[in-house]
Amino acid sequence: MAYEMRFCPNCAGTLAPIAQMEDSGEKVRLRCAACGWTHWNNPTPVLAAIVEVDGKVLLARNAAWPPKMFALITGFMEAGESPQEGVARELKEETNLDAHTVTLVGTYEFLRMNQVIIAFHVQASGTVRLSPELLEYRMMELQDLKCWPAGTGYALADWLRSRGREPVFFTAQEHQEWRHGLVQPKETS
Repeated sequence: MAYEMRFCPNCAGTLAPIAQMEDSGEKVRLRCAACGWTHWNNPTPVLAAIVEVDGKVLLARNAAWPPKMFALITGFMEAGESPQEGVARELKEETNLDAHTVTLVGTYEFLRMNQVIIAFHVQASGTVRLSPELLEYRMMELQDLKCWPAGTGYALADWLRSRGREPVFFTAQEHQEWRHGLVQPKETS
């Protein structure tokens, strides 16, 4: 469930949906009638890494996810860092891998979470040592990767196309099973 702001961080007044003229016309946003503060509710930038190690792609399972749901390494940018620095930092923090090349794949909407995903292909090396945030990982051959119909899944599909591979997406049923942890990617040796 998404968090909804209820009180003004400026004066503690109650926020309410109030229409006001903006550059694009009248817009209803949560606003404070007492001081005029506006909750813009802008999307949050999230970094995603398609991590390639020795020709295989690392997928990981977050501790908060269902048991068999694996996806890309993701995280939030921190103040004062570039997206490239942020994705390399997230990779190191979450997997202990060192990023050698960081190449932009693209930007993707993730409306359900009010996020904009900035996805990178990261060539990395080292020994995987997962942070407590991640529980498991799989090293996948490119031909075994299946994409999911959401932001990071579209990034993975675009990256596969850039490698001359037509991506395979989960069917609607498989996607539901993936989201609920009922299917598991096949790990390669």
